Amino acid sequence: MTPLDLQAYLHQHIPLSHAMEVTVVDATPQQVVLAAPLGPNINHRDTVFGGSASAVAILAAWSMLHLRLSAEQLGSRLVIQRNTMDYLAPMAGAFTAVAQAPTPQAWRSFTRMLQRKGLGRIVQASALHCDGRPAGRLEGEFVAFGPGYP
Repeated sequence: MTPLDLQAYLHQHIPLSHAMEVTVVDATPQQVVLAAPLGPNINHRDTVFGGSASAVAILAAWSMLHLRLSAEQLGSRLVIQRNTMDYLAPMAGAFTAVAQAPTPQAWRSFTRMLQRKGLGRIVQASALHCDGRPAGRLEGEFVAFGPGYP
């Protein structure tokens, strides 16, 4: 899946990503990088609204897992179950969210459970950056439901 393919998918299936003007900068099995401008994500202090920051961080983590599942043709419904978000610094401009691939061990465990039980869980992180500096960190637990799962 190319960055443009992923971006089109996000904008079509998660309309908030379009409203937030999220773009996909990189989409590989090793890394997903999303970018968003300040304008549609601004708060009353002229910095990025915390909800926007969290949403883009979740989108990056979700996109990494979606990309990997699609590449391995593991059809599933992928949702976030819970997350924690640490805000490290205010973001006064465009920002990015970067999600690295899960460890091979975590990925194997996740996909094995998904294939055997029709349900898999995995923890996926993403990091926010603004002006080349760390600005936030998300850790989310995601659940994938296989095609036959109720």
